[in-house]
Amino acid sequence: MLWCALYLPDLPLQVFARGQAETGPLAVLSPRPRQRVLAATPAAQACGIEAGLKRASALALLPSLTLIDRDIARETAALAEIAGWAGRFTSSVSLDPPATLQLEIRASLRLFGGLDPACAAITDGLTELGFTALLAVAPTPLAARWLARCAPGSQITDPAKLPETLDALPLGTLADEPGLSADTLELLTGIGARCLGDVRRLPRSGLARRQAQAITDLLDRAYGATPDPRRWYVAPEHYTASLPLPAPSDQVDTLLFAVRRLLGGLGGWLDGRQAGLERFSLVLEFEALTSAHRGLAREARLDIVLGTLTRDMARCQLLAREHLSRQALPAPVDTVRIEADAPCPIAPPRSDLFDAKAGEDGDPDLLVATLRARLGHEAVRCLATHPDHRPELAWRRVDPLARPRASAASDALPSAPRPLWLLAEPRPIQQPAAENLLAGPERIESGWWDGDDAEIARDYYVARRRDRSLVWVFRDRRPPHGWFLHGYFA
Repeated sequence: MLWCALYLPDLPLQVFARGQAETGPLAVLSPRPRQRVLAATPAAQACGIEAGLKRASALALLPSLTLIDRDIARETAALAEIAGWAGRFTSSVSLDPPATLQLEIRASLRLFGGLDPACAAITDGLTELGFTALLAVAPTPLAARWLARCAPGSQITDPAKLPETLDALPLGTLADEPGLSADTLELLTGIGARCLGDVRRLPRSGLARRQAQAITDLLDRAYGATPDPRRWYVAPEHYTASLPLPAPSDQVDTLLFAVRRLLGGLGGWLDGRQAGLERFSLVLEFEALTSAHRGLAREARLDIVLGTLTRDMARCQLLAREHLSRQALPAPVDTVRIEADAPCPIAPPRSDLFDAKAGEDGDPDLLVATLRARLGHEAVRCLATHPDHRPELAWRRVDPLARPRASAASDALPSAPRPLWLLAEPRPIQQPAAENLLAGPERIESGWWDGDDAEIARDYYVARRRDRSLVWVFRDRRPPHGWFLHGYFA
């Protein structure tokens, strides 16, 4: 096996800062009561704000500094979001809290063209999501995590070279490992151990007598001497991801930037399932800033119809922009959320070996979806035939994105000609001359089941007018037997 560890040291900050391209002075504080700075943005670091600084000291240095309490729940959700996205690289993903993700990538290397291209693709994809991670590759998950923290960029593919690499790591690598007490690390420091190699050379029996058996078990797992089974992450059936904005905003570009971050995770979730969506929901959560906003809904939901089964995130972003451009926001948006469910398996795109212009005919479904996003859902409709002999009832307005139903024999088009333009109401005319009636009669008697007002009895003809145009006329077979114009042929 070959493990790729993604270590996110700034995860407490990134869950808040990734919503904007450029974030001002912002810092995340440790839990109360003794709050200290855990991480700060580059703008805050330039003003002297650094990790470990007390809250009061940070505000004294920079009064305009924005301080946010650490949110463990958001960090856990962010790790799950990254794990779902990582499904596009491998199906074997394991969460390693509090800030590490493990990917078993041995079987995926050929797909991505080797280890270096695979690592580059993972790093670039994380950047699109708004996260920055330290990456390392090793034959065991524990070794990969230690290398990501202490020697990022390491790529150990040969198990025989693993001991030499791990032996050089400092003893502080073990400081955050669960199950190891501070007394154990103090004992090792006191006897002169400075690196993992020093610990490995100590007698195991002596460590066991000093209640340090846990450290030998830990090293055995890291060096591959004993198995280190991991629980695989299973992506949920329903996708939900949210992104808080550093500051509430009603600007479309700011909201669209946050949407683009979230769509990256949605795309990875779909790639891992080899599935697509026909729609998803974009939810805007508002923050009531003044008393004027009281009583307003806390969120607005935009249902974005994609027009076809797809996992093209560029298409999703385009339609999201159209919806956001016409959405009236009653208050600044505090959090952006994406929800999607019912993913359907999607076939790989077809290609023609010899036709270089294949796929260049445009996308009518995207055009319809864009028009509906701009004009409204009910403003764009299509026409479809309906099994009724009465011409004015032989069609229906239908959803342009609905899947056509299987046609029955009764739905077959009539053999007699029909005009392209049918009048909404037949227009009374003088009786045409016999020599101008080119075809007919076609007798239509129908509708008695809908009542007397809906029943018709007509003889239809194709007639020529003085300007040589062709029209569709009929003679009413019921008294007073008048003649009517009902349509124009193209």
